Amino acid sequence: MADQQTLDAAKTLAENCAHAMYQRDYAAIALEMKILEVDAGFARLSMVIRKDMSNGHGMCHGGMIFSLADTAFAYACNSYNTTTVAAGCNIEYIAPGMLGDTLIAEAREVTVSGRSGIYDVAIRNQDGKAIAFFRGKSRQIKGTVIPDQES
Repeated sequence: MADQQTLDAAKTLAENCAHAMYQRDYAAIALEMKILEVDAGFARLSMVIRKDMSNGHGMCHGGMIFSLADTAFAYACNSYNTTTVAAGCNIEYIAPGMLGDTLIAEAREVTVSGRSGIYDVAIRNQDGKAIAFFRGKSRQIKGTVIPDQES
C-alpha cells in the first residue's frame, strides 16, 4: 500500500498535468469544460449543455457528450506525465442530455499494461442520471505532458 506522501505526490502530479493540458486544450476551453478533480488514473470534468450544443431534436448532440467523455479520458490517462493518446474508444448513449443540464464525466483507470491502458468513463447529469458510458483504450507515446518535468 502506498504511503500518504506518495499518494499526495501522485495527486499533485495529476493536477499539474491536467492544468498544463487544459492551457493547450482549446476544444475543452471552447466547450467550457471544467476540471472538478484529478488524481492518478482518474479525472472528473463537467460541462453545461448550451443551445449551440443541441441537435435537431433539442437534445445534447452526441458528439458533445463524446467530447466530454474523451476529454475526461485524456486527463485520466495523462495524469502520470507520460504523453498518452487514444488508441480506440466507444460510447453507449443511455439517455439524452437536455439544454441547461450539467453533465459530469468521471474517468477511471481499469488497467495499464506496458504502454497500453483501458479507462471507463461514466457520464451523468446533475441529478446523477446515467447519460452515457464510454470505454477508451490508451497508448503511451514518447514525451511528457509537462515538458520540463520528468515523472
